[in-house]
Amino acid sequence: MSVSTSTPRDGVAVVTVDHPPVNALPVRAWYELAEALTAAGRDPAHRAVVLTGAGRGFNAGVDIKEIQRTAGHSALLGANRGCAAAFAAVYECEVPVIAAVHGHCLGGGIGLVGNADALVATEDATFGLPELDRGALGAATHLSRMLPPHLMRPLYYTGRTVTARELHRHGAVWALAEGPHTLLETAFELADRIAAKDGLLLRLAKEALNGIDPLDVRRSYRYEQGFTFEANLSGVSDRHRDAFLDAPAAEGAER
Repeated sequence: MSVSTSTPRDGVAVVTVDHPPVNALPVRAWYELAEALTAAGRDPAHRAVVLTGAGRGFNAGVDIKEIQRTAGHSALLGANRGCAAAFAAVYECEVPVIAAVHGHCLGGGIGLVGNADALVATEDATFGLPELDRGALGAATHLSRMLPPHLMRPLYYTGRTVTARELHRHGAVWALAEGPHTLLETAFELADRIAAKDGLLLRLAKEALNGIDPLDVRRSYRYEQGFTFEANLSGVSDRHRDAFLDAPAAEGAER
């Protein structure tokens, strides 16, 4: 099972992604994640949701191997729609979502944390969008919610990663954990404070904040995805994806 939900404390649900080796998700897992987040937020017993990843890192994006071994465009289109569904499920979850990140958060991982209400991370967690190196475009929408444009754009163009400590300096990370062993406790410190509030008022607050958000994240991300498909039709995407999979260190995929 790639996605599981637990309720380890009153009012707080934990949605965990576990897809070894690096949490690079196939199409079905993106939809599983969207369904789990929606269900967790809909449950009246929950007043906050913590989203985290098991294993070596939080999320490494889509499974490029699945895209490359599938004839035609069905896997690419599935990944596009699956990512859009999961990102939207974070943003539209009825209660606040706290992303708890350790290890790597790449590609689609940025789409998840960028749409979360808050982010906690281990000090050495790394964040990045290697999209151009993988023949894709996307999740700049979500990185732009975390960083000012003159930092976000060079990171996007170069594919450089940044640490959680760097993001904390810019206000994108709420709190830093010493390591994976304290990550969930750090997330629970904030989740418990949120969950202590009235559930109805929290749901109204979440909807109100989304309603005054200056950026339409659904529309913006879908606009980006159109350029990914254009790059795919040109042939450049296949060249970059094949080169990535042929590299000796390729264990997963980022999007």
